[in-house]
Amino acid sequence: MVDSVEHAAVLKRVHDEAPWSGRYAFMITMSAAIAILGMLLSSPAIVIGAMLISPLMAPIVGLGFALATFDWPEVRKSLLALVGGTALAILFTALIVLLSPLQDMTSEILSRTRPNLFDLLVAVFSALAGGYATIKGRGETIVGVALATSLMPPLAAVGYGLAAANMAVAGGAFALFLTNFIAITLCVALMARLYGFGSALSPRQTQGQAVALVLLFVVLAVPLAISLKQIAWEAWASRAIRNSITAEFGGNSRIVALEPVFTGSKLVVRATVLTDRVHGKATEDLERRLSKSLKRPVQMQLSQVLANQGSGRAELERARAADTDVGVDRLVRADMAARLSLVSGVPVDEVLVDSVARVATAQVQDGRSLVELMQAEARLATDSPGWTISLLPPPGALPPFALSDSILEDELQAQAIAWALGRRGTDSARVSARRLTGESAAAANARTALVAQLLEAQGVIVEQAPALPVDRELERDRGREAVRAVQIEALPPAPKSEEPEETSAVKSGKARVGQA
Repeated sequence: MVDSVEHAAVLKRVHDEAPWSGRYAFMITMSAAIAILGMLLSSPAIVIGAMLISPLMAPIVGLGFALATFDWPEVRKSLLALVGGTALAILFTALIVLLSPLQDMTSEILSRTRPNLFDLLVAVFSALAGGYATIKGRGETIVGVALATSLMPPLAAVGYGLAAANMAVAGGAFALFLTNFIAITLCVALMARLYGFGSALSPRQTQGQAVALVLLFVVLAVPLAISLKQIAWEAWASRAIRNSITAEFGGNSRIVALEPVFTGSKLVVRATVLTDRVHGKATEDLERRLSKSLKRPVQMQLSQVLANQGSGRAELERARAADTDVGVDRLVRADMAARLSLVSGVPVDEVLVDSVARVATAQVQDGRSLVELMQAEARLATDSPGWTISLLPPPGALPPFALSDSILEDELQAQAIAWALGRRGTDSARVSARRLTGESAAAANARTALVAQLLEAQGVIVEQAPALPVDRELERDRGREAVRAVQIEALPPAPKSEEPEETSAVKSGKARVGQA
């Protein structure tokens, strides 16, 4: 295998392409520009297109071969090209973000903010293929696209984070870039060594250069080992979270969405479960159990969606049976997923469609208002007779209730809050207003009472909290009108009354939240 390789010719080609050049700088700039535009537009096709012109493979392969042959001058040339290209890509993408009218954080940007096992595997396999293609002189361009896919989008996300002054995004994306870069470099060096590229091919090598290169190997390996340890723990924690949720809700449930957030001192778990009955203490039980098993504080943001309440168990079992038949109602599923995606803005592959149970669910992640989501769900339900359509509002805190001059707008906003509570499997909420500078507690409590009255008219069981104290710093940061809005906090569902249904309803007027 080694004898079949023309080592001198391969090294000459690698060394000729690795250094900095005007063409390299131009192509880096164009690739970075296309990549950040694709990420701002949340278009994977455009992001992949940017990789077709990215020249990052040349200096990375040059660095890998230089490490394999202990060639310090070539290491220096390749590193200078990589550092210069990296800085140029980050600065140019930051400039584009600053000048762009679109600056929202998209799923394409978010997906490049943390290293994970699959990103690392893509980088490793691409690097092994890149080293092999370079040695054999075949397919370097195609493999270069795969390598660029692991490196250019994270660099573009770093530029976005700097432009948006979001250091969490910039730091996470740079960690992903660094992890992939180190893995690619070491894998290319490993492939080169396997094919006989060693120090004998570097005649100008000195003992000091050899020691420096060994130290460089160690420096590159340490952060990679730390990152691998964190990635392995996160993969194990994700499995433990999924298993705990499944154990909590039992076999007659399905996890629609699961998003653990590992940043920060507290692990936040956002989950949506399709179930045949509401588990009132599921959030507390899961937080306690996971905090004990993961040895880290856990905060659950759990949404429970009832599936065909009257016959949820039978429908879920039928839906699971249908999932085993790959060919069943494939066209129906695709059509419903496309329609729900169009109405909700959720990507098609994130829409859950059970064609047998005739249930379609989508977990919305963007900042659309609850009124928009409620009305979009109602339109689709009207156009899809026989289907149970569920648009799940974004996880986390409910938006504050901003009172307007129109009673119709306020009633519509209250209806949307009631709808969102129903989608979270509850009919109860706590409302509280914050006093403004120069405002009495009685005036703030009056705002609370007005919002409570609007919500109770929609069937919500409301707990009114005393007015919160004045916060001048909050008023200065967010504005007086924003602070004036009444806060809404979802509470666990109220226990069912033992009275007959007619008596209870007449007595309190607080029936459960109506289905939208």
